[in-house]
Amino acid sequence: MSSIPSDYEERVYAGVLGKIIGVYLGRPFEGWTYDRIMRELGEVDYYVNDRIAHHPPLVVTDDDISGTFTFLRALPDYGNDAGITAAQIGQTWLNYLIERQTILWWGGMGNSTEHTAYMRLKQGYTAPHSGSIALNGKVVAEQIGAQIFIDGWALVAPGNPALAAELARKAASVSHDGEAIYGAQVLAAMEAQAFVESDINALLDTGVSFVPPDSLIAQLIHDIRAWRAIDHDWHKTRRRIEDKYGYDKYGGNCHMIPNHAVIILALVYCEDAPGINPGRAFQRALTIGNTAGWDTDCNSGNIGCLMGIKTGLAGIDGGPVDWRGPVADRMYLPTADGGRCITDAAREARRIAQIGRALAGETRPTAVAHFDFELPGAVHGFHSHTPNVRVKNEAGHSASGARSLAIPFTTETRVTTATFIPHDAMKMQGYDLIASPTLYPGQTITATVSSDADAQVSLFVRAYGHNDELEVFSSAATVVPAKQNKTLEWTLTGIDGGSPIAEVGLDVRAEHGAGTLYLDTLNWDGVPNTVLTRPKHNGTLWQRAWVKACDDLGFNWGWVVRVCQDAGTGLLIQGVREWAGYTAQAAVVPHMAKSAGLAACVQGLRRYYALLLCDNQKARLVKVFAQLPGAKNERHILAEADFTWQMDGQYEFSLTTQGDRIVAAIDGKRLFEVTDSDHPLLSGAVGLVIEEGRLDCDGVTIKPA
Repeated sequence: MSSIPSDYEERVYAGVLGKIIGVYLGRPFEGWTYDRIMRELGEVDYYVNDRIAHHPPLVVTDDDISGTFTFLRALPDYGNDAGITAAQIGQTWLNYLIERQTILWWGGMGNSTEHTAYMRLKQGYTAPHSGSIALNGKVVAEQIGAQIFIDGWALVAPGNPALAAELARKAASVSHDGEAIYGAQVLAAMEAQAFVESDINALLDTGVSFVPPDSLIAQLIHDIRAWRAIDHDWHKTRRRIEDKYGYDKYGGNCHMIPNHAVIILALVYCEDAPGINPGRAFQRALTIGNTAGWDTDCNSGNIGCLMGIKTGLAGIDGGPVDWRGPVADRMYLPTADGGRCITDAAREARRIAQIGRALAGETRPTAVAHFDFELPGAVHGFHSHTPNVRVKNEAGHSASGARSLAIPFTTETRVTTATFIPHDAMKMQGYDLIASPTLYPGQTITATVSSDADAQVSLFVRAYGHNDELEVFSSAATVVPAKQNKTLEWTLTGIDGGSPIAEVGLDVRAEHGAGTLYLDTLNWDGVPNTVLTRPKHNGTLWQRAWVKACDDLGFNWGWVVRVCQDAGTGLLIQGVREWAGYTAQAAVVPHMAKSAGLAACVQGLRRYYALLLCDNQKARLVKVFAQLPGAKNERHILAEADFTWQMDGQYEFSLTTQGDRIVAAIDGKRLFEVTDSDHPLLSGAVGLVIEEGRLDCDGVTIKPA
């Protein structure tokens, strides 16, 4: 019998929403003291972005979000095995992190805990040694990061706190040790148990049962629960916390202990008002956690996730404020897997639930569409360009499920969602938005719709064109008669492959009067048929479609791209994880290179196939993949042959992948045809690879195999 709760996917969605809402709420005043927050903002009960001097955007790149949902990918990457090792999770860091660009606070060795652990991993230390007190010292090893990134491990273990605590221990030990791991285990166990238990005190009992009773974390929780019983005022208890467990008692920049105390404070007081409902409890927990100060976005993210799981969507939606509307599910996960950066809470919840079901031995069909609206309230970032028109998730009007996206229309209404970096996200404070588009020329868009009144509907995209302005490309209009389901289909042609597609959407025009169009699903599939290169028009945003994981990158040397790497291996990547069964081609000019070439099925920095010219006058087909637990990254040579090549010579590379079969050619001559039966990489992006040298290229062609 399955151990998965019947409302599992919806509760995961609530947890993901709670996480991102909490982070977005606390981010603008991260690091402020309690006194400053009370003086300038008062008790924080809603988003305050418009009250902060520089008016920061609400939806931002943030390490608390991207780390949480990136490190969890270790599970599907290593077979969804509950026996996954800390070493494998460490390899996941090396695969998805781009040094000094994504996820971590790159504050320097010995200063930033996660940066220190990353450097240890690069140096060859494996987890858990990479995050140990023995290697990095007690202060560095006991900072807050262990609990920041921990929520995902609980979301895949519903009702199984022992599994959540064990996964949390392994994940936290990549970068942390000691009390930091205990704090992570407490939170993970509580969140996992929150799927089946709603009482806060029972959840706290569960959490502390997984850590030593003499640990500082256990003592802290005991103290706060005791103070709560006598104070009846969270402000008074907060002062006690500051006196006994404040920042001045611990070294480092952002210690685990004070911030864990704030989370416990918020939880023990969130239901103290008579007759408080779940929505009020969700809001009150966030208010306390944010007003208390210190690392507000981190603490608020953990609080929001736990309360989201515990109260469900009713808790998020049932209070006096609209938490979800301004967010519209939007979230960013910038990593070396650039095609998954532009995402949303509903899509990530589906992915997490799929992992959780696999761990529990239960399988269900994976949702096919990029966007369906089966999760209550989900809008997948869709918004209207028409004033005073707001899209809404509604029950019914679906041919394939139970819910749809309601789009009110009159004369003309346009709705879109992002497929690449939006204009308002081009400049982020802190962490740049590193991404590849998710939609490309040659792919086919399909949408299933219905309407309560006759309408004309077109699919359209907007791509960054001349001077980086958005240019509209649209399908022919289709008449959608009232009360009928209609499937729209459009293959993207006539779009320059160098013009990143920024949005996809629908244009709705009324035949008579007004009505509501219902979007059931919107999807695209197939391999692109395009050239990833410099566009024919002026503009620079095409450059940002490439994920830069190399030491230097230039666009003004007579070639479309010049990729340089001082030491080790660098990559330049574009595309999405789902591309499968394609041929990639590129003219490559190596200079002073130890090796250089073309990559396919790229799933990060340490998972790909590559056709390389090597400095010993060899051509090699290699697979980069750390397969065994704790194994260091190595290039596995699948095939090699003598090949005489010259510095600054131009060579036409071709790499075809179809299932587990890889075919490689240079200058039209087939060199290798290999079947990879050992954990084959079946899909992924394309890339250019350079090892200790320079590579010039005019672009990469991709087409169906």
